[in-house]
Amino acid sequence: MPKKRKLPHLPRKKGSSSNAFKHDVLSALGRLKDHTAQLDQLAQALGHDDPGSRHKILTALEALVAENRVRKLPEGRYQLITVDQHLLGRVEMTSTGAAYVVCEGSAEDIYIPPRRVRHALHGDTVRVMLYARRKGHKPEGEIVEIVTRKRMEFVGVLQMSGHFGFLVPDNRKMMVDLYIPKEALNGAVDGQKCLARITDWPEKASSPFGEIVEILGQPGEHHVEIHSILAEYGLPYRFTDEIEAEALAIPREITDRDVAARRDFRQVTTFTIDPFDAKDFDDALSIRKLENGRVEVGVHIADVTHYLKAGSALDREAEQRATSVYLVDRVVPMLPEVLSNDLCSLRPNEDKCCFSAVFELDHRAVVHERWFGRTLIHSDHRFAYEDAQAIIEGGEHALKDEVLELHKLARQLRERRIQKGALLFDREEVKFTLDENGNPLGIYFKVSKEANHLIEEFMLLANREVAEFVGKKRDGGPTGKTFVYRVHDDPDPGKLLDLNNFVKQFGYQLHLGSRKSVTDSLNQMLAEVKGKGEARMIETLALRSMAKAEYSTRNVGHYGLAFDYYSHFTSPIRRYPDVMAHRLLQHYLDEGQSVPSDVWEAQCKHSSEREKLAAEAERASIKYMQAKFMADREGQSFDGIISGVTDWGVYVEITETHCEGMVRIRDFRDDYYVFDEKNYQIVGDATGRRYRLGDPLRVKVRKVDVEKKQIDLELDDPYGRKRGREQDD
Repeated sequence: MPKKRKLPHLPRKKGSSSNAFKHDVLSALGRLKDHTAQLDQLAQALGHDDPGSRHKILTALEALVAENRVRKLPEGRYQLITVDQHLLGRVEMTSTGAAYVVCEGSAEDIYIPPRRVRHALHGDTVRVMLYARRKGHKPEGEIVEIVTRKRMEFVGVLQMSGHFGFLVPDNRKMMVDLYIPKEALNGAVDGQKCLARITDWPEKASSPFGEIVEILGQPGEHHVEIHSILAEYGLPYRFTDEIEAEALAIPREITDRDVAARRDFRQVTTFTIDPFDAKDFDDALSIRKLENGRVEVGVHIADVTHYLKAGSALDREAEQRATSVYLVDRVVPMLPEVLSNDLCSLRPNEDKCCFSAVFELDHRAVVHERWFGRTLIHSDHRFAYEDAQAIIEGGEHALKDEVLELHKLARQLRERRIQKGALLFDREEVKFTLDENGNPLGIYFKVSKEANHLIEEFMLLANREVAEFVGKKRDGGPTGKTFVYRVHDDPDPGKLLDLNNFVKQFGYQLHLGSRKSVTDSLNQMLAEVKGKGEARMIETLALRSMAKAEYSTRNVGHYGLAFDYYSHFTSPIRRYPDVMAHRLLQHYLDEGQSVPSDVWEAQCKHSSEREKLAAEAERASIKYMQAKFMADREGQSFDGIISGVTDWGVYVEITETHCEGMVRIRDFRDDYYVFDEKNYQIVGDATGRRYRLGDPLRVKVRKVDVEKKQIDLELDDPYGRKRGREQDD
């Protein structure tokens, strides 16, 4: 039954607890001139002018003076002690309604009590007034200005209440519902899943005002939930008619002029290797033996910029999208299908325009010559990874010699990267077997094998060589030209130390000396942990200790790959930074001067942000499909591994299905458990029993909420008689 709703423009009731009065007093002082006031002025500012309230305000003031957060001045005046009134940061909401503001360059986040969040939402950029710090406490303050909203649109279910409605957001970080007046419903009815936009948020209103932007459909329907995920992250799931028309109008034929302007590889053995279900093929490899005994390998990439003209509506749409989005049951492409699956796709037995990186390699896979430019190719064969892997494992094929030669060279490229300190995060991808209606029939992990490594190494080679060609300073000349790099900064030493302290509990050791010793010991640990119960947990923690890879014109190298120069050049069908790299490379091949970096840097930042959103949407679609898969397994028991520990519960990955659910701390009935953040565990207050990351746990599926993508678990033995570790073991 929907909860009873009140109009949001009614003022919220003032708190009456001593802590509430203290926060109200701090806030009122912050708004007054010089942050100074007498008791009478404060009582008036707070709207509490009765004797009882004045006494509480005075008590709060004296407590704040004792805490050194307010100073007492002559003539009965009180002054707020502030540290800095102009801190900018990003809001991170918590489940309690409080928030933390993450400020760039600050080692500690600023705690914001719920009453001082002031209409800020998760992800907003805000200005914070910092209170004087209490000894032994974290920094605390209040939000005084919302500088920019992270988002204005939210997906949720509409709940009607008389002549108005509330949109209840799916996003658990959105702590308030959106009030939708009757005139802003736009045809939506009770119970529908909708996309709504915030239109206003009056100062004294408890909820923002909004309007329905799009009706998505009935909750629980497969296509509605998938479209809801895309809408939630601001990712479009269709192209406008105008964009589709522009794509269809692109000339298809390769003209004599195109042929004359390109290096012709149509007579050179060429093939693609891709997933069996791929529809767009944006890279191909060619190979031929040279008279000097070396091998020429061509890395041929779809020449998207031949068709995608800079500044066109189609180009602006691709730039805005920045990436294709890969959900569990579909791909939402960056480019319309006529480009991604037809014109630009390097399909077999068709002439195709490419932008290529061609290398002359010796038998040790050392590059002696390189060439970059536009080409024409004709793919002889389309391999699935499984087909190429079968050849590597001894199978027969007309192109066996070529595949095996490339495999031999790729192994040497990979070994050389590892020797130089490259990290080997071979993460398993969660995949689903689906029926014709998109329902999950099974779950499995996709594992990379030698055929995957073959393609990966030559793509890495092309990306590295292109970046070095443009960016490297030569012969005492000027510094490298402006380019789009894929950068991965060095990890934070503190995070590596925390990781090392944790993995010691499992018998592993990191050597935190030189960069090489760190990466060698990380690789050794990742190899040793394979197949063990703690594998996914340690791999996840190791990844979290790393910096995030992103796009930038400011090259800092790529730590994970051990490359000084690295770009993304090899997937322009699905990544806009690759399109940018193609345009810049051609500009420099035409002997153009280095371009100003400002515009390109802004595009890099946008692409990094869109990439992050696409990854979050992909994870949400996996969680949705996992919940859907487990929906008819309520009441069943499974073995699992603790995959996450928080102050509100323990996450458990079910071994059989690879699905993750949560056991809430309140459901551990044998003791009162306390969260030990540093050691990723909860510890029983009386028994000392602990549940930590990586521990096995027998759990029962209590409830599955497909719409919320939540799997609620409970202990198969809620009194802990068979599970958990004693503190002194």
